Amino acid sequence: MADMVTSRLSGFHKLPVSDRLGTVSRMLKLTHDETHAVAGTQALTADLANTMIENAVGIFGLPLGLGLNLQVNGRDYLVPMVVEEPSVIAAVSFAAKIAREGGGFIAEADDPIMIGQVQVTGYGDPTAASKKLLAHKEQLLALANSFHPSMQSRGGGAKDIEVRILPAPEGPRGEPLLILHLLIDTQEAMGANLINTMAEGVAPLVEQITGGKVYLRILSNLADRRLARSTCRIPVQSLADFDLPAEAIAEGIVQASRFAVADPYRATTHNKGIMNGVDAVAIACGQDWRAIEAGAHAFAARDGQYRPLSTWTLEEGHLVGRIELPLAIGTVGGPIKIHPQVQAALRILRTSSARELAMVMASVGLAQNFAAVRALGSVGIQKGHMAMHARCVAVTAGARGPWIEQVANGLVKAGQVKVEKAKEILAALMRDAAPEAS
Repeated sequence: MADMVTSRLSGFHKLPVSDRLGTVSRMLKLTHDETHAVAGTQALTADLANTMIENAVGIFGLPLGLGLNLQVNGRDYLVPMVVEEPSVIAAVSFAAKIAREGGGFIAEADDPIMIGQVQVTGYGDPTAASKKLLAHKEQLLALANSFHPSMQSRGGGAKDIEVRILPAPEGPRGEPLLILHLLIDTQEAMGANLINTMAEGVAPLVEQITGGKVYLRILSNLADRRLARSTCRIPVQSLADFDLPAEAIAEGIVQASRFAVADPYRATTHNKGIMNGVDAVAIACGQDWRAIEAGAHAFAARDGQYRPLSTWTLEEGHLVGRIELPLAIGTVGGPIKIHPQVQAALRILRTSSARELAMVMASVGLAQNFAAVRALGSVGIQKGHMAMHARCVAVTAGARGPWIEQVANGLVKAGQVKVEKAKEILAALMRDAAPEAS
């Protein structure tokens, strides 16, 4: 049966919030509870919050929106995104619409292999200790898997070990660091708890094998065995905009990419834009977005210089974007089964596995990046961003209901997106409306 869900919802942003929710609810056949969870009327309760964190005193809200037009590997996705920054969701939706003209995004993700680290000290000769650990590989793996036998029965669990000898940070007089890596297939879990359990569980055996002392036993958030990749090929002729020729915009995007490759100052902002999209999906879907951020930025610096996670090149009449980043995510565990809005968000997204979710998140990151560098390489980032920001300024100035858009439009037209200007515009609009009301 053909997939009847589409992410191409023309005019969606013009609908009232209730109509948007109704459209999505009908298309996805959401239940009454799921619909109310998306709306936030059946969201996280104070009692549930108290079970999730310590010293809970309340619940903090953030906007939940949908990224539209996304097509990954030939399938459409409505993308739940939680973000407070204006223009992020609009940018993703716009970029995904353009990418569709070249076939959408093509993505893949590695098997969910994570690393558990065990630090050994007082081991004697580092080469000899390393060989001892490697010689006991099967014993170490068997012990690690004994702590999560159900994971191993499903095809996951500890798969291999590595031993690393690192130079002492104090210099030649210090003891080199001996680090055992457990390589663990976490299946559908992000895996932090099970990895930590395994790393702590093998520590006594590591001490017995090496004669040393184990200190740290914990996962690494540099999930560089668990990468997700996405690409898109956009016909250059589809890029014409801002009264600029398509070739000029394409060249601006390529130059922005070159700048990011060469300069860590630019690469940092380049990657922040990517993570605007990735984090928004991660939060909506109950992922550990802090771990994702840490891993992504460490991966960006893996060759000794901080570099962009994505690149853009011109190839045979197409603008080609590529992204690669570690994504340690899961579809089980954490708040996923507790938080009603997370469950509803995953229902909307319709991903069947952690790998599929990773492919979508990588594609969203690339879409967000495209929208940013497209603006940066042409008219500048502020034109679109300030138009969205103007609505927030209008609300801050006291505008409500239909006044918000009118004040925002007035701010953009005046070229002054400031609260004082918004108050001035609002006052003028209200004066003009007063005679009509009377």
